[in-house]
Amino acid sequence: MHRNVTASSSELNQALASAISALRTTHFTSAFTKLLSRLVTFDCAVIVGCRPGKHPIYLFDSLHQQRELLFQRYLMDAYQDDPFLLLLAQQQKEGVFTAKNIDSFKYRDGDYQQDFYQQTGWQDELCITLYLSEARWIVVYLGKLKGRAEPQVRFTDAERHQVTCYLSVLSALCQQHWNTPFHLASATVNGDIAATLRQSVGSFGKTLLTAREQQVAALMVQGMDSQEIAEYLAIGHGTVKNHRKRIYAQLGVASLSELFSLFLNHIVASSAGPDHR
Repeated sequence: MHRNVTASSSELNQALASAISALRTTHFTSAFTKLLSRLVTFDCAVIVGCRPGKHPIYLFDSLHQQRELLFQRYLMDAYQDDPFLLLLAQQQKEGVFTAKNIDSFKYRDGDYQQDFYQQTGWQDELCITLYLSEARWIVVYLGKLKGRAEPQVRFTDAERHQVTCYLSVLSALCQQHWNTPFHLASATVNGDIAATLRQSVGSFGKTLLTAREQQVAALMVQGMDSQEIAEYLAIGHGTVKNHRKRIYAQLGVASLSELFSLFLNHIVASSAGPDHR
């Protein structure tokens, strides 16, 4: 839980220095989140990497409850109705947004907040969109939970303004840290969830696929297209396409979306204890 008790300039500078020192290490996302906590009060954070037309890629979370919803629902399909991502797709610009900033924005399918965020216990959220390139964005969600000790359960205009003042700094940090393709298995987070993700990526399809097919499948579910996989593995584009066909056949799926759903279920199964399987 993150509390921002009017951070002093020295505390803010120290948090910024820590984030800079942690660039391209497993400690960066934690240091980055701590920096955010010096700017605004929140209870939990989620960071995803976004590319047009592709599933968001999980990069970090500090959730203490209902984490399974992140993998089983949001990353699988609910993200398609996320008003913040829909707004990003429309406007393609950096910014700091709260739900009240997009009240007039029309959701595609039902009441997104009622359907999803009430189940998580979030009372309000603040979304930060950060530009990496035309095809790559970092999206940060900061949430305030119901039942929190403080009476203020909504993000204020002053808090939004405080984060906006540091938007260029936050963007520069992310551009330095995420200057390569997003990877679930890359060393960008530490702790139990990172270990689970790396184990899940390494074991996905292990009994049905060859080592190379397993490698290609892992890159596919991390958002890389055939050309990117070919370049990453230094193999031919046609070879990747052949691997994709066999991966689909062996795993019994017909599309990338089905493959991604299968992988997310694999993550949930891998993270569950023996009594929950």
